[in-house]
Amino acid sequence: MPVSAEGLVYSRRGAGKPLVLVHGVGSRKEVWNPVADALTAERDVIAVDLPGFGATPRLGKCGVYRNIDIVEALIEELGLDKPDVGGNSMGGGIALELARRGAAGRAIAFSPIGFWDTAGRIWCQQSIGNLYRVISRIPRFRDAAASPALVPLLAFFYGKPTKVAHDQRRLDVDGVLDSTGIAETLDSFADYQFTDPDELADVPVTVAWGSRDVVLTYWTQAARARKLLPHAQHITIPGAGHVPFGDDPATCVNLLLDR
Repeated sequence: MPVSAEGLVYSRRGAGKPLVLVHGVGSRKEVWNPVADALTAERDVIAVDLPGFGATPRLGKCGVYRNIDIVEALIEELGLDKPDVGGNSMGGGIALELARRGAAGRAIAFSPIGFWDTAGRIWCQQSIGNLYRVISRIPRFRDAAASPALVPLLAFFYGKPTKVAHDQRRLDVDGVLDSTGIAETLDSFADYQFTDPDELADVPVTVAWGSRDVVLTYWTQAARARKLLPHAQHITIPGAGHVPFGDDPATCVNLLLDR
């Protein structure tokens, strides 16, 4: 697996216009598996493991701004000229910030962070943090998590957990349990809020939200994103949760490929 000069592990597949994919907190690059084959058939796809997640070690301090910097450095290192950047949750916020910096030519943000009020941010931090603490203390949870009896627990991530493939559910649970940077990264959310939307007025931006997102709640935060980014394309993915790629891969592919 390739590793950047700063130690960021990433995968690279396909050919065509570059598309950089950035996961959220408690996740890893394999979260994109449900859409990967369709994307790599048309694009040069670079999917990263952020510091403290997946195969990338902590690399010092973990946090939102550190992650923005290290993905921007990877884009520069690979010689990518304003690639499209897609992201989920924290990765969605990173995609928007990279577009603001001029490092991304187009941003596709699925349930991005930063459109919260204080209560919404605290809910996100506490719900993810508490979930991690609970499941990490359950013996053999990663083995049992894909069983039919426990699939409803995964509604925290998915809108339609029974439709998500068994192997993908296991990968996503592993992503949470194997995270070493989750606590520090969640703490960094207190310092992040999406601001200065006018700086993105001339950049193609798509913001997509699953209608069943209970982590970054759809009804409040998607509405706030629409208000702050009136020039962007705003999409509701009916029935999808916070991680929509297994819920509705076809819609996610179309948005990422700008179809």
